[in-house]
Amino acid sequence: MKNNEEKREKVLGVIGLGYVGLPLAMEFVRTGYKTIGFDIDVKKIDKLSRGEIYLKHIQEDRVKDLFGSGLFSATTDFLQLNKVDLVSICVPTPLDKYRQPDLSFVENSAISVAENLKQGAIVVLESTVYPGATREILLPILENAGNKLDIGFYLAFSPEREDPGNEKFTTKNIPKVVGGLTKQSSRRVIEIYSNIFDEIVEVSSAEVAEATKILENTYRSVNIALVNELKMIFDKMGINVWEVIEAAKTKPFGFKPFYPGPGLGGHCIPIDPFYLSWKARKFGINTKFIELAGEINTMMPEYVVMKTISALNKNNKSLKGSKILVIGIAYKKDIDDSRESPGIKIIELLGKGGAEVSYYDPYIPAIYDLRQTDLVMSSVKLTEEFIKEQDGVIIVTAHSDIDYKNIVENSSIVVDTRNALSNIKSNKIFRA
Repeated sequence: MKNNEEKREKVLGVIGLGYVGLPLAMEFVRTGYKTIGFDIDVKKIDKLSRGEIYLKHIQEDRVKDLFGSGLFSATTDFLQLNKVDLVSICVPTPLDKYRQPDLSFVENSAISVAENLKQGAIVVLESTVYPGATREILLPILENAGNKLDIGFYLAFSPEREDPGNEKFTTKNIPKVVGGLTKQSSRRVIEIYSNIFDEIVEVSSAEVAEATKILENTYRSVNIALVNELKMIFDKMGINVWEVIEAAKTKPFGFKPFYPGPGLGGHCIPIDPFYLSWKARKFGINTKFIELAGEINTMMPEYVVMKTISALNKNNKSLKGSKILVIGIAYKKDIDDSRESPGIKIIELLGKGGAEVSYYDPYIPAIYDLRQTDLVMSSVKLTEEFIKEQDGVIIVTAHSDIDYKNIVENSSIVVDTRNALSNIKSNKIFRA
């Protein structure tokens, strides 16, 4: 009964209604908390208010249920933060043009919270940052507004672990790591979060929680770089790296499969390790493993283009003047997220080489207004006639609902970066 009474009394807030913040707000509401979503993007707020969804991996009926509950509202008015008992900050933390951390979104959110802070409110940073950022960046901003930690407010870090498109692991059942700046702050967060998430993993500090997220994605970055390098080595030897991985993963211990690709995408793996590298340099430490992994993963789009040039040469074609169709711009299959997508870089490299480039992605109808590029393009219609007009096709993202057999049958060459054509035999296929 106490929990139900608390839910009726407490108001939760989420700043940033993107791939992390919107699913989190949905969980708050599903659990029974009145929730206010904040975002600076008026288009997002307008769509949500109409019961529409802008993230294709989230079913539209979930958004209708969100508003139908009577527990959710979305706004660009940050003055309403003064109504909120707990606010989760879920905003982007990109790299700047010098590949250094850009925490401007976090800082601006913290300023808005500080200016409108309800007495005793709980502030939880969920955006990925370097170890120490919650204490070094958020705490001073909140205290400079005349508040005091564990008296006027409570502060913790709880890393997001979203995996868009993953039907097995959702916001609710992914274990939730929580690290407060103090024990009291941790306890206040856990009192609420334990009602929302299936499992809470309390750690001793915000710095441990921050480092946990960095470790998770650095681990993936380094291992993906390893298989990407092995792909290039084995290719020279005439060995199929995908077959090697399938055989290796039959070992019941001591091996976890990672898979090669055209480069890293998304908001985590291409970015988070560089947050740690930047912080480590302040301690006089060079992160050689991380930097090397970053170099290998960053060069993969160039490798794909070189493999495409080689494949074109076999048909007595050069890249310059060739028509190239890129399949897939999303950074992974069956989602509409193109942030840091290697497909964008591949299109840019092909264009610089003189190719006439088009793309098809059923999840991303247009490319525009992306931080990593000035490209403005629209997805083509994937017809047999259009495919036949192309000199080459590159599969960058292996979406599930694409007829790959039809692509191979109507193409001159197909460069496969995702092993999407493993069950199709053709001398038109080239692995990259």
